[in-house]
Amino acid sequence: MIRVLVAEDQSAVRSGLVLILGTAPDIEVVGEAADGLRAVALARELRPDLVLMDVQMPRLDGVSATREVVAEGLADVLVLTTFDLDEYVFGALRAGAAGFLLKNAEAGDLLEAVRTVARGEGIVAPAVTRRLIAEFAARPVRQPSADPTVLEALTRREREVLACIGEGLSNAQIAGRLEMAEGTVKTHVSRLLGKLELRSRVQAAVLAQELGI
Repeated sequence: MIRVLVAEDQSAVRSGLVLILGTAPDIEVVGEAADGLRAVALARELRPDLVLMDVQMPRLDGVSATREVVAEGLADVLVLTTFDLDEYVFGALRAGAAGFLLKNAEAGDLLEAVRTVARGEGIVAPAVTRRLIAEFAARPVRQPSADPTVLEALTRREREVLACIGEGLSNAQIAGRLEMAEGTVKTHVSRLLGKLELRSRVQAAVLAQELGI
């Protein structure tokens, strides 16, 4: 079972998400939170596999809540967003969110997104994620740009996998492009995340965009 905590301040939206998730035989909603502080507290208490996190919530915003959940290794975070692409979304990228999902996504897309993140795939809704990453990379960088020397720690194959991640490709798609087993792709992804000291696949995609690989 995939244990999910739903964090959404709008009760009607939260109820709808819980209702949809409850229809899946392999997904269990273990808790609900109406604000960021409660989301973090429940994540610590319940240790879910995944937190479905709205970015704009009272008391503690979803970005800050995501940062705490990820930093403490409590769960993966799937961020609920819109096409507005506001600063909250870009903050969530930096905070280590595992993926993004549109609030108006169809029920089937929601369930598949949860399963995708639970499998460790990280990036969901490729079209949405690619747009997020491209928009993020195109914005003026307030901090120093990524140092290209970080790539020196990667093997040639790991760099190729990183470039594919930057395009928003799934493990299966990377396996097809690079002609390798999907299990081998997962190993490369895990290793490059460790070498680059990144928390999530989405952060790796952003880095790939910033470095232009």
